[in-house]
Amino acid sequence: MRIRGFHMAAGLIMGLLIAGSAMADQHKSQVPYGHRDDTTLPNGVIGISLHVGAERIGDPAILYVGMVHPEGPAHKAGLRHGDEVVSVDGTTVTGKSYEQVVTMIRGEAGTVVKLGVKDEKGLHELSVERVAGDKLPRGPAGSHGKQER
Repeated sequence: MRIRGFHMAAGLIMGLLIAGSAMADQHKSQVPYGHRDDTTLPNGVIGISLHVGAERIGDPAILYVGMVHPEGPAHKAGLRHGDEVVSVDGTTVTGKSYEQVVTMIRGEAGTVVKLGVKDEKGLHELSVERVAGDKLPRGPAGSHGKQER
């Protein structure tokens, strides 16, 4: 799937806002922007960050995979940057907020989540086993791929 310039710009801006206010040093107990009380979410993750985009102002928002952790279960299942997430466990994400979709994707470590994904090959479903969030290496401000110092 080809990502257009507007999608990229909107995704980058939303990604910066949602992922933790642009790499600012945060105290360990500080809650990242966009996740309100992260302690109430299950610890099981799949190793992705989502970006929100739209073709034009006023169009429905679309959720794209922004980053895939290279050591995470989503990468092993075949999820890639730019894939559009259209459903979680058979429930469409259309009309859902970012936080609602994150809550749908997260769950208990060891359980499986089924993602409906649209990419350049078309629409298909991927089964991804969640892992404990603390098992994936984290970089500065939670960036994917680099070890924490």
